[in-house]
Amino acid sequence: MTATAAASRLAGGRSVPLTQRVPFLVSRTAWYALCGLLAVSMLLPLIWMVSIALKGNGDINQLPPSFLPREFQLANFVRGPAQIGFYRLLANTMIVTVLSTVGAVVSSMVVGYGISRIDFPGRRLWFALISGSIFVPGIVGLIPLQHLYINLGLIDTWVPLILPAFFGSPIFVFLARQYYQSIPRYLDESAIIDGAGHWTIFTKIMVPLTKPVWITVAILSFQFAWNDYLSPLVYLQSASKFTLPLGMASFLSDTAGSQYNYYMATNLMFVVPPLALFFLAQRYFMEGLGALGTIAN
Repeated sequence: MTATAAASRLAGGRSVPLTQRVPFLVSRTAWYALCGLLAVSMLLPLIWMVSIALKGNGDINQLPPSFLPREFQLANFVRGPAQIGFYRLLANTMIVTVLSTVGAVVSSMVVGYGISRIDFPGRRLWFALISGSIFVPGIVGLIPLQHLYINLGLIDTWVPLILPAFFGSPIFVFLARQYYQSIPRYLDESAIIDGAGHWTIFTKIMVPLTKPVWITVAILSFQFAWNDYLSPLVYLQSASKFTLPLGMASFLSDTAGSQYNYYMATNLMFVVPPLALFFLAQRYFMEGLGALGTIAN
C-alpha cells in the first residue's frame, strides 16, 4: 500500500486534499529516513569489523582508512583462530553454554510455575523477594561464592560456571511468572478435575503454551553464558578449560596487539552462534519479552 493510499484509508476512503497528503508523505519519508540512519549507525561497527577481518597487515593502518581492502585476505579466518586454538575453546564454550541454558530454562520455568499457579503460604512474599533480588548486583556475591567453591574443591572446573544456572535467575523467574499469569486459570482447573497433577499440567499444558517465554529465556541465557568473561576468569586456571571470552581476551596480548585483522576475523566467528540463534528465534523472543507487560494477578 502506498503512502497516498494509506492517507486515503485513514480519511475513511474520502479524497484527501493535496495540502493534507503532502505533509503526510513528508513526515512518513522523514520517519523512514531516520530509521534507516539509525540502522546504518548500529551496523557500522559490524561492517568495520568485517572490513578489518578481510584486510592484510599493510591495509589496517592505512591513512585515510578505507572500508574496502586492496586485497581480500580470506586466510585471516584460518590463521587467526589457529593462534588461540579456537575450536578447542569453542567446544569448551558450547559445553558450558548449553548446560547453563538447559539449567536456566528448567529452573526458571519450574519456579515460575510454582509461584504463579500453585497456592501456598507466603507465595507473594517469595515473589517479592525474587523480584527484589533483580536489583542486587551479581558482583556482590562473587567473593563468598569463590570461597564456597574453594572449600568444595571445585575451582578450575566448569561446575561454578554451570551450577548457578540450575538454581534459577531472578529475571528469568520473573519473566516466566508474568507469562504464566496471562494463561487462563480454567485450564488448570479442568485438568485437575480430570485427575491431572501439577507435573502433568506443567509438562502437557504449560510447556507447549509457554513456548515463547522459554525460548526467550534460552536465548538470553545462551547470550549471557556465551559472553561471560568474569566467571571463567575467576574460577578457571588451566588453559585447556578456558572458554572463548578468555581466549579472545588473551589474543591481543599474545600477539602484542599487532594483528588486528586476525583478531577481527576470529571475533566474527565468535559472534556468529549467538547471532544465528537470535535470528532463528526472534519471533518467539519478541513474544516472550511482551510478557513483561502482563498485569500480575
